[in-house]
Formats: sequence, C-alpha cells, structure tokens
Amino acid sequence: MATDRLIRLFTDENRVRVFAAVALGAGTPDEAAQASGVPVKETALALLKLREQGVVTAVDGDGAGGGAGSRLVVAYDLFRQYARADREQATQAAENPGSGDENTDQLLRTFVRDGRLVRLPAQWTRKKLVLKYIAEQTFEPDVEYPERTVNEKLRGWCEDGDTDHVTLRRYLVDLQHLRRSAGVYRRVA
Repeated sequence: MATDRLIRLFTDENRVRVFAAVALGAGTPDEAAQASGVPVKETALALLKLREQGVVTAVDGDGAGGGAGSRLVVAYDLFRQYARADREQATQAAENPGSGDENTDQLLRTFVRDGRLVRLPAQWTRKKLVLKYIAEQTFEPDVEYPERTVNEKLRGWCEDGDTDHVTLRRYLVDLQHLRRSAGVYRRVA
C-alpha cells in the first residue's frame, strides 16, 4: 500500500524534520537545514530521498518544474492520490473478502463491513478467522511497524465498532499474527 511506503519514508527523523521545514515554508535546502536544525549535508540527503519519493518537489515562481530560482514545496497532490488509492483498495477488500471459501466469506461479511470490524465473533474459531483476515489486510509480511503505526492502522478497523484497537492488537499478538519485539511489530509471512 502507498501509505506503507510513506511510513517507511518517514521513519528517519532527519527526513521528518526536513519535510516539516519544507511544509512550513522553507523553500531552499539552506532554509530547510536552518529551520529543521539538521546539518546541511544530512538535509541534502533527506531532500534527495524526499524528492525521489515525490513528496517534496521544486517549482519555479510560476508553478512549473525546478530550475534555478525554484522553491521546494510539498507535493500535496501525491498524498491525496495515495489516500484515494488506499481508500479504493480498502473498499474493494471490504466488499470482496475473497477467501475462496463461501462460508468464510459469509462470516467475514457478517463481522467486517466497509473495511470496519463491526464486532468480534464470540465463537473462538470464527474469531481467529476474522483476526487472521484483519492481519493480512492491514500489515505487509516482514515489514516492521512501530507500535504507534500499528495502533493507527487498527483504530481504522475499530471505528464505530464494539472492539478497541488495544484489544485487537493483543489478540493479533497472542495468535502470533503479529510478532512484537521492543515496541516493533512484524507480520510473519
């Protein structure tokens, strides 16, 4: 998912600080270094990575692409595009769980609607199926997620439901859909 790529991009503190400086109006690498408090060399490296991923771009005073006299700006359209793509993917997954088994699909449609967990089943075997589905839809295998990110992703499943994200996270760890080590979570393939 696009948001996973953005999350990995922003795991580096220097990149976050430089990005924030650009978002707050720093238009040149020197201004970004000064505003972020990141040394010039590290600022240049952070800007290179941010520009490679397209989240920061350079525009001329007239809004065209980045020659001399250009200013750094945040590519807000890219964020909107990523949000739309993730929303569409989540909607497709919610509308068509697609396990291939009619009974499992019916079970998922009962407890998961519009990409949200309505409630957890009381029966343990059903609960395990729903939790496995949530883990597979939410987390890429072998990608490390900080606890804050895990909480944010699970809150999305819990909106307007009976289950909170902490309970969901605990079940996912207990069932070993997620492995936790030093505040970092990973879904094993």
